[in-house]
Amino acid sequence: MSTQPEFVEEIKKAEQRIRPYIRKTFLDKSLALSQWGGASVYCKMENSQYTGSFKVRGALNRLLALSPEEKKRGVVAASTGNHGAAVAYGCSVCSITGTIYVPHTASPAKLKTITMLGSPIEKFGNDCVEAEGEARRVAQENKQTYISPYNDLLVAAGQGTIGVELMDQLASIDVLFVSLGGGGLISGIAAYCKSINPRIQVMGCSPENSKVMIESIKAGSILDIPSLPTLSDGTAGGLEPESVTFELCQSLVDECVTVTEEEIADSLRFVMETHHCMIEGAAAVAVASYRKTHKRFRGKNVAIVLCGANIGLETLKSLLNQES
Repeated sequence: MSTQPEFVEEIKKAEQRIRPYIRKTFLDKSLALSQWGGASVYCKMENSQYTGSFKVRGALNRLLALSPEEKKRGVVAASTGNHGAAVAYGCSVCSITGTIYVPHTASPAKLKTITMLGSPIEKFGNDCVEAEGEARRVAQENKQTYISPYNDLLVAAGQGTIGVELMDQLASIDVLFVSLGGGGLISGIAAYCKSINPRIQVMGCSPENSKVMIESIKAGSILDIPSLPTLSDGTAGGLEPESVTFELCQSLVDECVTVTEEEIADSLRFVMETHHCMIEGAAAVAVASYRKTHKRFRGKNVAIVLCGANIGLETLKSLLNQES
């Protein structure tokens, strides 16, 4: 595995590679969260990124780094959500053939997004694990590249370009709240930000219903433990054995916070009401984690990554109908 300095160099390369194809998302000072917590709180608006999620950064970096021969053979991915849409978008930008595998149970609304972006869909199995297994098998059989959502240093380096933007927008960050699932997002951002300002405190944020990386960090090895359903579907699920992000998270994440489903839902409604913008459950996890720990950070410069905006219409209706 690459050392952190080598990983930071990959992030710098990624910044140059993907810059023409992505948005430099706004760093918005949140008056509501600043007043609420007594800190200067800034939201990194990755919910306004192409495809509505940060995932497009990592997918594009991986695709643009392929050799001409690899590009000709095409790529395969497995995802019913943000990663699938990101790979589909990246394939359209790079003129690469990409196939996205999904389970038969996948939401038609999510599949419509992937199809709209131009990639064909193959249905296999009844859950994401089965679809991913088939995608890997097909990729190996056809000598195609499998694009992982997080277990790839080039993917994680692409996500790290958020850190490049953050340091350009506010170098004096004291505390950084980032959602934590497979670890690609937080490891990339933390590696770059800490290379510029080692004093930044990085907070990894997960739902109590799915905290595999957090428990794995505590145990010192990757655990195979179940996850319960969560509004933060973007961070849910297990970790692949020997994931490249595990050691990075061990060394770069200073503290972990878990939040309940009620706290996630309340923070999602809070952001929508006070900021008048859409966020998804994974983004609300980072907001909820700050709100849960805010008393410790009074007077600090706090940055929260709003990692995505892709929430299902029925889920959104249900949340808005609930009492906050």
